[in-house]
Amino acid sequence: MTQSIVIQVGQCGNQIGSQFWAAALKEHGNHDSSGYFSESVSSFFRNIDSRFSKNLPASHPPSKIQRLKARAVLIDMEEGVLNNLIHSEVGELFTSAELIKDVSGAGNNWATGFHYYGELYKEHIIDSIRKECELCDCLQSFFVLHSMGGGTGSGLGTKTLSLIAEYFPEVFRFVIPVYPSADDDVITSPYNTTLAMKQISEFGNCIIPVENQALAAICKQTSTAKVDTIKHTVVDVREKAFNRMNSLVSKVILDITASARFDGSMNVDINEISMNLVPFPRANYLIPAIAPLYSPKIPQQRHLDAIFSDVFNSSNQLCRVDLRKGLYLSCALLVRGKVQVSDVRRNIDKLSENMNFIYWNAEGWKTGLCSVPPIKQQYSVLSLANTTAIRYTFEELRSRVSKLYTRKAHLHHYLNVDGMDIDQVQNAYEDLSDQIAFYDEMETAKPLEIARQKVF
Repeated sequence: MTQSIVIQVGQCGNQIGSQFWAAALKEHGNHDSSGYFSESVSSFFRNIDSRFSKNLPASHPPSKIQRLKARAVLIDMEEGVLNNLIHSEVGELFTSAELIKDVSGAGNNWATGFHYYGELYKEHIIDSIRKECELCDCLQSFFVLHSMGGGTGSGLGTKTLSLIAEYFPEVFRFVIPVYPSADDDVITSPYNTTLAMKQISEFGNCIIPVENQALAAICKQTSTAKVDTIKHTVVDVREKAFNRMNSLVSKVILDITASARFDGSMNVDINEISMNLVPFPRANYLIPAIAPLYSPKIPQQRHLDAIFSDVFNSSNQLCRVDLRKGLYLSCALLVRGKVQVSDVRRNIDKLSENMNFIYWNAEGWKTGLCSVPPIKQQYSVLSLANTTAIRYTFEELRSRVSKLYTRKAHLHHYLNVDGMDIDQVQNAYEDLSDQIAFYDEMETAKPLEIARQKVF
């Protein structure tokens, strides 16, 4: 059984991580309540002998769970979120060796996070990640969680990603960056996002982008609220809004790794996702969508065929992209629950009638079928779409950053940081344009016409 390590950077990354670890514990506890440390649990957790403080392997037969510890490294340059996490219901999963924190923060400045804190904590970060790697029997992937709009998430998050690529190049790197909304209150977020994009495009094997705006729309769509007439406030009867948004992102990680953790008739290894969905190094952005959309606390049932259709609906996407505007380079459907292979194939045939794949990969589907459904659900589907339509999202970002960059507005805040210069901003801007041009070239490519030789 393989293992994965979760790297949580910044406020956003650690808040997503908090929801993820709670959900992972519940999912494994729901699947197997025997209290034994199985290979399935070992994917994200270590079992510690409380008497001798040593790791207990997932042996055959499995040993009893004593103290679970997360396979994680938690990084934030403001200690508030980490302190809250340590004192939360999942706080006992973490050790002090996994925590890297400061007090002053990066001030919404990519350069401060990447250059200043990146150099200051470089050795500490590498050492902490290496120690986690040494505790794995068969490390297969890193999941890097961070925001794109802030300073610590975008700057130190991408610095950490580059260090992982340098020191652990053979391990797959899944990046889940949270893109800011168009009306984000951080004025410099277009700079931060553009500078961070250059790094994740280069060092991430698979990038699974999510947007705050899309997450908020899903939560509003699925929210059930009531008015407290005494306090005159709206009381959400499920969870707090941010927790529900973070739970959506954590579900993506759980669904991607479900086949690595549980049995299924068509299990998909994590490395198969990159191998089958990323045809070129630049084409490594996979748009996630999930169905059904509802909280396990309030179960609702959807017909199986409807769920397959739902994951191609814009309202189910965690990063809003108009899929009708582009070509699919590839697409994965990761299905969980008591679903037959024939059900999957029937729905793929039905969906393919209205989907445009690029000519050289007309059958670019990858499917996975895990028999263990999410908690209190019959089945679920996660779609990962590699589509040229994402270029329109990148064009919107370029438009926003151009408004600042053409006037050199706020640029002095970045250039005052040691190690930062104007060329890095220019290179990031050009790289964003190159990324857009690459998808445009893919979209307009036509089959080569090879003339037949005349036979005399």
